[in-house]
Amino acid sequence: MADKAAGVGAEKRPPGHQPGEVLHQTKKMPFCPVRMAVGGVAIAGVIGYVVLYSKKKPEASAVDVARVATGTATPDNTRPHK
Repeated sequence: MADKAAGVGAEKRPPGHQPGEVLHQTKKMPFCPVRMAVGGVAIAGVIGYVVLYSKKKPEASAVDVARVATGTATPDNTRPHK
């Protein structure tokens, strides 16, 4: 009724614009949600590693940074090597 009062008949609406429809959500997602979550965690991990590696001290090695990033570092790993 409101559509006719507004002067918009059903025949004048473009396809997919019917009252009560959810727009542009007729297709499935392009990837599995689990894969997207795993990919997001991996990307966040890589970004975190790169940030830690860029801020490391010159005497720290890449292995030391990886240990700190994974939480397996001991105080011996974080002190300068002799």
